[in-house]
Amino acid sequence: MTKESLIFFFGALILITPHVGIPENWKFYIYTATGAVLMIVGYSLRRKSYIRSIEKEDGERDTDSFSESTGNSNNIQ
Repeated sequence: MTKESLIFFFGALILITPHVGIPENWKFYIYTATGAVLMIVGYSLRRKSYIRSIEKEDGERDTDSFSESTGNSNNIQ
């Protein structure tokens, strides 16, 4: 099952839970578990999207680090 399908399934579960004859104690656990799964899957999708957006064409990620050269490397002082 894809992550997008999981989000749809758990969203539907949240939608129908109040209208089904489930005891209140069970609803608490269903909502808690569903919320936790949605947070994990949402974070995973968000992270995947972020990593995809920062990758270069050659598959490397950009970094902010750089090295500065002073010219002739044989003249080390």
